[in-house]
This record gives sequence, C-alpha cells and structure tokens, in this order.
Amino acid sequence: MIAYNFNWAVIWRNWDAFLGALALGLGLAVVSLVIGTIIGLFLAYARLSPSPWISRPAWAYVEFIRNTPLLLLIFFVYFGLPEIGIYNLDKIQSFILTLSGYAAAYMCEVFRAGLASMPRAYGEAAKAIGLRPWQRQRHVVLPVMFRITLPAVSNNLISLFKDTSLAAAIAVPELTFTARQINANTYRVIECWLTASALYLVTAYAIAIALRQVEKRYAVVR
Repeated sequence: MIAYNFNWAVIWRNWDAFLGALALGLGLAVVSLVIGTIIGLFLAYARLSPSPWISRPAWAYVEFIRNTPLLLLIFFVYFGLPEIGIYNLDKIQSFILTLSGYAAAYMCEVFRAGLASMPRAYGEAAKAIGLRPWQRQRHVVLPVMFRITLPAVSNNLISLFKDTSLAAAIAVPELTFTARQINANTYRVIECWLTASALYLVTAYAIAIALRQVEKRYAVVR
C-alpha cells in the first residue's frame, strides 16, 4: 500500500483563488435565482390561467426543463445556440441564462403550489376592504405567497449553488473548475477536492442556517 503524503501548503498558497471561485459561484446562484424567480412567477400565473393558449405553453416549458439534464442545457445554450445565430454571449452570461431558465421552471411549480395553498380568508378580507384585483395581488396575495414558499425558495437557492459546479464544463472559473485547475498544476488530488468539498458543504450549511432564521421570522400563521 502506497502512503499518501498530504501537502496543505498548496491549498494555502491558492486560498485566494478558492475564495474568489466560491464567491463567483455564490454570485451565479443568487443572480440566477433572482431572474428565475421573476420568470417563474409569470410562469406560475400562466399555468393557472383558464386559457389553454397561455397555460399549455407554460406547462410545456416547465416539463421540458425539469425533464432535461442541466448539463445538457448548458451545452445546448453555450455551444448550440450560437451555431444557429441566435445569440453570442460569453461563458458566464451563457451559464446565467441557462441556470436562470432552469430555476424558473422549478420556481414556477413552487409559486403555483403557493398560490393554490393561499388561505381563502386573506382573499376574502382583501375583497371586504374594497381592494381591486391588482391591489389584492400586490398587497395581499404575493406577500403571503412568498412567505408560504420561503422554505422551498431556500432549498432552491442551495440547490442552485451546488449546480454552479456544472459551470466547470464550459470553463467558468467557479469553485469546481478552480479546484480542477489547481489539481492539474500541483497534482495534489485529495487536498484540492477535499478543500472544494468542504467549501461547498460549509457554505451550503451557512446558507441553510441563515435562511431558516428568515423562514421562522416570516412564517405564515395559519
């Protein structure tokens, strides 16, 4: 059996690169969640529309995205779309576009469930005080729905943060890509991947703890 000699000095020399890559991954996840939330909200209302001309395209989009591997979507958007002249974005913009569209499909289902589970008393109270339909949506339905769906939104953020590791496939310099580069240059396989794994774990756990506090503060009392 060959003994493996750990050399953590490699990690300390490249610590700034690891932290920068981690920050980039977090930024990708947050930006994609924000964009995905906006698109997902429109998709949720479209899916609840009584018109099949509106609800069916939204349903088709959600089902297509949710049943297609994210890595395949990344390759299709980055390599495929420019070939047919649709657009030409850089790799970070391309990944944000893909991850946002991916997040939108899942956020759509989250919001659709949140809208369906809205306590009826809230809507009746809003009608009783004379709010118009758009006012009820803005001041009553949406705030309560977001509070109901906070746990699912939190889980989606953590999931998106972990999904940013797939950006390494198109050379976006996030944490997985950076760990792979350092590993290739130093041949410190275990140290690099243990460090990347620990950073993912600690960051995801910290996000979960912070969001659980937000959930407790804004939980809807039924």
